[in-house]
Amino acid sequence: MHTSPAKLLILIALSLVILVEGRTVLAFFGINIPPLETALIGLVIIATLVIWAIRPLRGSPTKSE
Repeated sequence: MHTSPAKLLILIALSLVILVEGRTVLAFFGINIPPLETALIGLVIIATLVIWAIRPLRGSPTKSE
């Protein structure tokens, strides 16, 4: 595992805050992003973080060895 579960939770929460605030900033400049698109981008970010976190480290022994 690349990181601890607590750090993963913090990364997910921080990415969601950045996503929501980024949508607000873009709306301020007249660029509107629908809520569904925002939710899909958030799901992709969360899935990427989880996959990165649970992927075994390169060169580390696996449990079967």
